[in-house]
Amino acid sequence: MPVIHTHVSVPTTKEQRDTLKSLYGQAIPAVPGKSEGWLMCIFEDNLPMYFGGDDSAPVAYVEVNVFGSSVPKSAWEKLTPAIMGALGDTLQIPADRTYIRYTATPDWGWNGGNF
Repeated sequence: MPVIHTHVSVPTTKEQRDTLKSLYGQAIPAVPGKSEGWLMCIFEDNLPMYFGGDDSAPVAYVEVNVFGSSVPKSAWEKLTPAIMGALGDTLQIPADRTYIRYTATPDWGWNGGNF
């Protein structure tokens, strides 16, 4: 049950979102037990965002949330360049203007109940 929630300061097209969704789907297996089959992608674009007090260049903030009590740091270390590369290639958002926040939680609801 991974969710990748992408907030960006630039406008996006459906094609760009589809590309990111596909790239995220290819990358998510870096997290043990996670697959594209359960991946939810949320995109928010054209947001007013500042990085270091500056809004003159594209910015991204990405939240990756997964079901589980812990994730090996090595999984996040594989996911970071994949996500930043996808944003750079697809939306021209530089890695040095991107933050990614990772969260694992054992409390997750789906289909009328909780895991």
